[in-house]
Amino acid sequence: MDVPGGTETILRGGRHLFPPLPKAFAGVRRIGVIGWGPQGRAQALNLRDSLAGTDIRVVVGLRPGSRSAADARAHGFTEENGTLGDWLAVTADSDLVILLIADAALAAHHLTIFNALKPGAAIGLSHGFLLGHLRETGSDFPPGHPVIAVCPKGMGDSVRRLYQQGAEINGAGINSSFAVHADPDGRATDLALAWSVALGSPYTFRTTLDSEYLSDIVGERAILLGAVHGIVESLFLRSRLAGDDEVTAYERSCENITGPVARTISQAGLRAVREGLDPAGRDVFDRAYTATYAPAREIIAEIYDEVADGTELRSVILAERRLGARPMSEIGGSPMWAAGERVRSRRAERDLPVDPFTAGVFVAAMTAQVDEFADRGHPWSEIVNESVIEAVDSLLPYMHARDVAHMVDNCSRTARLGARRWGPRFQAAFEQIAYPATQLPADKALLAAFDTHPVHEALAAAAKLRPSVDITVA
Repeated sequence: MDVPGGTETILRGGRHLFPPLPKAFAGVRRIGVIGWGPQGRAQALNLRDSLAGTDIRVVVGLRPGSRSAADARAHGFTEENGTLGDWLAVTADSDLVILLIADAALAAHHLTIFNALKPGAAIGLSHGFLLGHLRETGSDFPPGHPVIAVCPKGMGDSVRRLYQQGAEINGAGINSSFAVHADPDGRATDLALAWSVALGSPYTFRTTLDSEYLSDIVGERAILLGAVHGIVESLFLRSRLAGDDEVTAYERSCENITGPVARTISQAGLRAVREGLDPAGRDVFDRAYTATYAPAREIIAEIYDEVADGTELRSVILAERRLGARPMSEIGGSPMWAAGERVRSRRAERDLPVDPFTAGVFVAAMTAQVDEFADRGHPWSEIVNESVIEAVDSLLPYMHARDVAHMVDNCSRTARLGARRWGPRFQAAFEQIAYPATQLPADKALLAAFDTHPVHEALAAAAKLRPSVDITVA
């Protein structure tokens, strides 16, 4: 894939690659998926379907008394057919153990899991959180085991739904990154790529577990979740203060980002959002963009620093200890969310145009994350997936079908805690710093940098690999 400054090697997926999977999974006869959250469910089902007719069995492992067991059984993983069992027993019998339990549970129980591994079994992760925790505690992965990661760039429901759509359009799915952290016997890369293909990834790009951890944790606290929550709350309040009714304010904030802005970026790229506006709209976009970029970049840099030095990880662990098994309070009670159902009910009546102010704010925050990742040395494939593609092709379509608050209240606890911590920071910075500055003329140099930004080249390269299908959200 041609990217700014050179090329990156990616693996293009598709169902035509399912037949070679057993060869790529050489030495693996049993894949244990530990956990049945959104990612656990999606990955277990996709792996089972992709490996149907082979002698590789996919088995789900759950802790005793897990409330998820009934749903796993409903999807065909049962004790009777040998595809559902105790998590440690499944771990001990599996050649590839994919750890998809919650981050806090993994931090608490990883030693127990490691001790249950059979000799030479591969450890699979879809998130770099455990690596950060091991380093914080002075520990490491057990020697003699391949350690690999395949990290879908989308929520579990997207991973499953687009895989199912791939039955009709070959290659439909969610992109994934892969990393090889330990390779004692030389087979780790084949295992990781086979896993990614079996998940239905349209393309798989290389990263490291360190890089994935940083980009993933920062991204969900920034443009993927935390920042978008702060943006829509601040824009809704701005519209209400300007005299808009609740429905109009919701349409100009949440509905606009999750609808026409996200669709435009997905189909034509970041620059197309501005290019689709009339001259007056471009002036509004320009002032919103240049006023928002600096405060957004400042917060994203702070998030990155706190993820890199372990502060964010420690805050998650401390919060989990404090909260225990208690449910977290929901954020969906603020006034704006009451208008969501009314807005969604009238979508068929109108074609909502891009709001230039909203678009300028959102594109500025997204570009700020792109620049922060680029300056920190992340590869372009990772930058565009973690900052743009995952947002517009996975998360924002679900937010459009539900709302942003629904996503914040129903994501992983790690992401939920991060969004709660940083979303209000973005909201305050935009209300107090960015929006007052939109009264000033746009910064011409910042606009020129956006117009010639290398992200446009990177997104165009990624777009050539995009399946011709959009996710369908029930």
